[in-house]
Amino acid sequence: MTLWVIRILFLSLCILGGYAISQVRTDLVENSTFGVMIGFGMGGLLIAIDEMLKGFSLRAFSAATFGLMLGSLVAWMLDRSQLFIFVNDAGLLWLVRLCLFLSFGYIGMVLAMRSNKEDFTLIIPFVRFAKQNEPDNLLLLDTSVIIDGRIADLIEANYLAGIIVVPRFVLQELQHIADSDVPLRRERGRRGLEMLSRLQRNKRNEVKIHDGDFPEETQMDTKLVRLAKALGAKLFTNDYNLGKIAELQSVPYVNLNELSQALKPVIIPGEILSLRLIREGKDKGQGIGYLNDGTMVVVNQGQPRIGQSVKVQVISLLQTGAGVIVFADIMKENSVNLHSAAN
Repeated sequence: MTLWVIRILFLSLCILGGYAISQVRTDLVENSTFGVMIGFGMGGLLIAIDEMLKGFSLRAFSAATFGLMLGSLVAWMLDRSQLFIFVNDAGLLWLVRLCLFLSFGYIGMVLAMRSNKEDFTLIIPFVRFAKQNEPDNLLLLDTSVIIDGRIADLIEANYLAGIIVVPRFVLQELQHIADSDVPLRRERGRRGLEMLSRLQRNKRNEVKIHDGDFPEETQMDTKLVRLAKALGAKLFTNDYNLGKIAELQSVPYVNLNELSQALKPVIIPGEILSLRLIREGKDKGQGIGYLNDGTMVVVNQGQPRIGQSVKVQVISLLQTGAGVIVFADIMKENSVNLHSAAN
């Protein structure tokens, strides 16, 4: 709405300017109606160009400008090289020079816009986050870690410090997920957008939406790894495969799932725990409870005690792809050495 207010104001000024010229320079504009039409046409043309270029970012504009300058420089060098000295027709020479500058200008713009930081650092000015020549700690977030939400808890608890970088293509993916027709997928996308708002409300960490992109890459993982390498940022993700791709390319990364597993307390056979049984187990007579960190405890002969808090003794552990499953027996009433680990 604000943009259209500015456009209407600009169009009004163009119309007023056309009318003013018709009053001052009658030799150029015959009457006021013609002057108003010229002003309206000029303003409307510029607004139409503005509307067509609404997806054209400042980064792309700066790249195109640099490419045009570079192409024009090459064309000027060829023109000054006396290569066309034998063209005697002035009109033909003008046409040759025009084609020369247009061709090299176009080629320079296209090459500049297709380039990335690794190809030519000066062409695409990636946003730099540097203050007083000191490197900042950049935290590059992918879609999975934003939707997960634990990154917000870590940042708010001051376990992570630095500038949070969210690529625009990640933001666009979140918006696409939030607009999905599948309810669960839509809910995940909206949760991700809420997490971003929560991160932006945290005043201790600055959040930057980064415009850097790699149009030639179709895979989101490849874009993230290349951007992390270009910015010197640490990549945060929950995607195991993305972490391995980053590791192969020597890009520092943190997998929050792996971090969560590493921070879980160590449980050994014979340890005594206290927990609440909440449901039946897979086998007959078993009860299931959970520790505070989410570890599942299978209690033999615990079915009659479902809904109650019991003391159990660990008898064995089973490592699975999702984590550790603890197997335990219910302690007798006279057991001692209670070690409380959960509610």
